[in-house]
Amino acid sequence: MRYVFFVLLRATPAWLRLTRTQRHAVSAEHLAPLLASSEGIRMRYFDAEAFGAACSDVMMIETEDPRHHYHFMEHLRDSALISEPYFEVVQIVPAIEDGYVDFERAQARAVQG
Repeated sequence: MRYVFFVLLRATPAWLRLTRTQRHAVSAEHLAPLLASSEGIRMRYFDAEAFGAACSDVMMIETEDPRHHYHFMEHLRDSALISEPYFEVVQIVPAIEDGYVDFERAQARAVQG
């Protein structure tokens, strides 16, 4: 089963004051090593600020083990990305990819049982 966590982030004025070169440097210093050392985590990143005001960015974390997500989030919160703060965590939306498929299989096994 694959778990997906949509982490809604809001960039702070401290982040927005940085030049784009500085932003790349901060990401390289804090996010890249975190991803490299996080077991069982795949991340995708989306810009959202042009389409709504609730959040500026969405980080999509995929894993087969929710503990891996939990550990990733602990490390992220300890990093300058959150503690400076450059970003605020607005909301985390957990989801199960194709969860209905697993449910339907379980139901079919129960009926056949």
